[in-house]
Amino acid sequence: MQIDDTVLAKLEKLSHLRIDESKKEEVKAQLTGILNYINNLNELNTDTLSPSFSTLDGGTPLREDTPRQPNDIAEKIFKHAPKSADDFFIVPAIID
Repeated sequence: MQIDDTVLAKLEKLSHLRIDESKKEEVKAQLTGILNYINNLNELNTDTLSPSFSTLDGGTPLREDTPRQPNDIAEKIFKHAPKSADDFFIVPAIID
C-alpha cells in the first residue's frame, strides 16, 4: 500500500498531529515501508503454530522472586516536586 497525501491528511486529523510540510515526504516513505513490512508478515503461514509458540526451550526464563531492599529513591524524587503528600504528586484539579 502506498501512503499518499490524502491518507496522510486523514492520519494527521485522526491523531491530532500536524506534520511539517518539509517532513511529509519522509513520513509518507516511512509509513509506506512499515505497511510493506506488515504485508510481508501477513504472507507467513502460521496455521500450524500453537498460540503459545515460543522460540525459547522451556518457555520464558523466570527470575528468582526475592524482596527488594528499601531505598530512598521516592524521597529524592518527591523532594524535587512542587507539591507532594504521602508519596503522591499534588497537581491542580482539571475536572470540576
